[in-house]
Amino acid sequence: MAATALPSQQARDRKKAFNKLWQVYLPVAIATIITLFPFYWMAVSSFKADAELYNVDANPLIISKWSNVTLDHYRFLWEETLFPRWMLNSILISVASTILSMICSVLAGYALGRLRFKGANIIGWVIFVAYLLPPTLLFIPLAQQVGTMGLLNSHWALILTYPTFLVPFSTWMLIGYFKGLPKELEESALVDGSTRLAAMWKIAIPLALPGLLSVAIFSFTLSWNEYIYALVFLGSAQLKTIPLGVVSELIRGDVFFWGSLMAGALLGSVPVAILYSFFVEYFVAGLTAGAVKG
Repeated sequence: MAATALPSQQARDRKKAFNKLWQVYLPVAIATIITLFPFYWMAVSSFKADAELYNVDANPLIISKWSNVTLDHYRFLWEETLFPRWMLNSILISVASTILSMICSVLAGYALGRLRFKGANIIGWVIFVAYLLPPTLLFIPLAQQVGTMGLLNSHWALILTYPTFLVPFSTWMLIGYFKGLPKELEESALVDGSTRLAAMWKIAIPLALPGLLSVAIFSFTLSWNEYIYALVFLGSAQLKTIPLGVVSELIRGDVFFWGSLMAGALLGSVPVAILYSFFVEYFVAGLTAGAVKG
């Protein structure tokens, strides 16, 4: 019986490995290829010499020979444009708007998720619906308000307007996350004489750290890649962000500097990729928990 059971066990193992290959590894491999393909194309295009880059007969997915590999596009980007300044502007605006939106979102999400008062659920849904409003409907009235405040063509115009689309979604995510936290710890702290604000700061926020990190990464990414508000509110080349500067300065009429455009797009995606690589586990855990608890 042992001799007959062994082939049966081997067959089951082979079938299990085969199913795992088709159900897990193959879909993951396909998704990875599809996700990374644009970055591969950007990288190949950014290192190609112009002679091959603009040759319609050349294969766009490979560099035909090593002599056509060049760093001229990156050199032009760093020396002939204000790309280093645009990167600093993007970092400053994204970090500042993320911090501002996180402060508002944590306070609003905690209040709506933990405090008991009438209309909390309705307010939460209204906040989420506000996130669904397209920026194309909001930038005109926002431009009027920013102009009235005298903030046009300044970084403060973006730092103060980005939370208008960051806070609604972040608050909605944190409402679901705070609702799922055990209340006993905060109630014990309140019984011992702690204030509600102290209980939130010392108990709720540390427990909600994965959700806070996922919301912060989401907010930073949206701020980093935003284009419409930056286009409307910023006019000076010194103040532009990476998405706006690369597009406006490397597209002149019907002339596209494709090599430098691809280099700028690739370098512009590096900070976000690094951020996700460090906090991907917290990001996935926060999004999953927030969605389930919400």
